[in-house]
Amino acid sequence: MTFWIIAFLIALLATAPMVLVLRRARGSESDDAGNTAVELRVYKDQLAEVERDLSRGLLSEDAAKRARLEISRRMLDADTKSGDQTTKDAPAPLWAALALGAVVIAAGVWLYALEGAPSYPDLPLERRIALAQEARDNRPNQATLEQNVEVPQLDARGTELLDGLRDKLESSPDNLEQQQLMAMFAYQVEMFKDAYIAQERVIVLKGDEATSDDYAALAEMMILAAGGFSVSPEAERALTRSLARDPDNGASNYYAGLLFAQTGSPDKAFSIWNNLLKNSAPDDPWVPALRAQIEGIAQAAGIKYTLPPLASTLKGPTAEDIEAASDMDAGDRQEFIRSMVDQLSARLANSGGSPDEWARLISSLGVLGDTGRARAIWNEAQVIFGPDANALATVRAAAQSAGVAQ
Repeated sequence: MTFWIIAFLIALLATAPMVLVLRRARGSESDDAGNTAVELRVYKDQLAEVERDLSRGLLSEDAAKRARLEISRRMLDADTKSGDQTTKDAPAPLWAALALGAVVIAAGVWLYALEGAPSYPDLPLERRIALAQEARDNRPNQATLEQNVEVPQLDARGTELLDGLRDKLESSPDNLEQQQLMAMFAYQVEMFKDAYIAQERVIVLKGDEATSDDYAALAEMMILAAGGFSVSPEAERALTRSLARDPDNGASNYYAGLLFAQTGSPDKAFSIWNNLLKNSAPDDPWVPALRAQIEGIAQAAGIKYTLPPLASTLKGPTAEDIEAASDMDAGDRQEFIRSMVDQLSARLANSGGSPDEWARLISSLGVLGDTGRARAIWNEAQVIFGPDANALATVRAAAQSAGVAQ
């Protein structure tokens, strides 16, 4: 009721000036009024000129008298015409002004009732927090979310490879490498349910050695299987275990922020995402999605935020790396290169990567003379990129250069 009283008073204040204007008599002057004033000044100058001519003897008394009469007649006509052009409009009747004000107020109330939310209650902070927790507690589980997601159709080659991996896992479900290969291949071909089922088995087989990245990969696969936008309770549990092992895990922090954003806690989502963005490299995989959403989350949280410019994603060896490598002897330089190759291999094994990165790994192993590992990576790449002819061609060229493919 308080709202309607305040709204009515505001509407009344807004319409009062309009009613007062309608009740006031208004004068209107034609555009020719200014011209009349100029004309009168000219006639006065002419009268003065007649008097000067008379005093100098240029005009006779009779001629001067006739000139005065003619100029005076013209001045009288101009003044009469000016008076006729200035009128006064009568004020509007009181009832008409009040009726128009009432119509404006009624129209405003009708528009608000139609487009606004007159029955929407106030939401104190405590109530908003309770609603956010309720939304989080009552969100759909993984199986329910997956019901509305369309599973992609693989081509003949992709179906053959996936079925082959399934057959192998049926006979050897405890083979860790086969489960990892299944999770990675299913992820690449967007069969995310198969991917997270295999990843769950990977975590079981690893036991206490399961890493933060293992759980982060599981959560991501579940979220993608649910359509890519919803974090189910099952995915949240995987995120919790990932962050318990590594609170700075980038992927897990991104999806944790997404969970808060979806359950009515934009302030928490912004806090997580803002910290993550500050500590992420430009080429981290979650950065594009993070930059696309963080401004909207800041606005929803009532925070004034400006997205910082994206730093260059080009990367290469630093000056210190080059200087350090140039000072190494041949053996140390070989070990330095091998350590970089091992880092790339570990990242691709845990998180996957582009065909170019797989090709770079195979080429590097070939340069190091480690043809055994290069051949194993090539065999794995054939399974992962088999459905994509262009991607497989990129990796094949590197394998041929390393001497592990025909």
